[in-house]
Amino acid sequence: MTDTIDWTGLEKFARRLAEAAGAAILPHFRAPIHVDDKPGMRDFDPVTEADRAGEAAMRALIAAHYPDHGILGEEYGTERPNAEFVWVLDPIDGTRGFVAGLPTWTVLVALQYRGQPVIGLIAQPYIGELFAGRLIPGTPPAAHWAKGALGVRACPGLAQATLTSTGTSWFSADQLSRFQALQDAVRLPRFGHDAYGYAMLAMGFIDVVAECGLKAYDIAALIPVVEGAGGRVTDWQGGRDFTRGEVLATGDPRVHDAALTLLAKA
Repeated sequence: MTDTIDWTGLEKFARRLAEAAGAAILPHFRAPIHVDDKPGMRDFDPVTEADRAGEAAMRALIAAHYPDHGILGEEYGTERPNAEFVWVLDPIDGTRGFVAGLPTWTVLVALQYRGQPVIGLIAQPYIGELFAGRLIPGTPPAAHWAKGALGVRACPGLAQATLTSTGTSWFSADQLSRFQALQDAVRLPRFGHDAYGYAMLAMGFIDVVAECGLKAYDIAALIPVVEGAGGRVTDWQGGRDFTRGEVLATGDPRVHDAALTLLAKA
């Protein structure tokens, strides 16, 4: 029964995780740091000691307080993936921005319950911002930040929309062609903001985010924040199959439907 679960305690613990990661990461930001290039990507895919330190700090807390929970992390893999509760961790989403000294990287923390993301945090420790969302069974969706509730904005169509995406260099030719049609249809495209773009969508400043090449730890935290703020997150076919790494997030359902018309395969 979900009414016996201490959701408030779990939300507070998610914040502790984000704070612990931030404390481990910040000493390395805008400081000399060794950067490794992960294999397997077509372009530069950096990882640093800050990424590893942030995830290690979160894993230590989970082991101490919820040892039966599962963990899926970008840097150290999976533990107990079939547990009822699984923490999904991305210590630095936007490592490219991090090593470039740009404060658009974030710490992503999600809690999945029976395979579904129910709590999500997008935290920017350097600026001191934290965006939190909840999709807890039996309660209304909600999202907030330090100054109050988050809410997406109305947008009548793509011609009035602001779009963001991290980048397109890892898109396939087919994905790039479909994305280009979407980019050409919007009023204002912006690039390079990683998960911070989803926070701005939830705050009502961006209307659509379209991405490829994402992993589970890139996606899980975003869903409660965006949908808690009244938005929608799907794959490019309008479903929930994120195994291809394709994500479409929007604030207004009219924008979502119009974007799917351009992105979805026939």
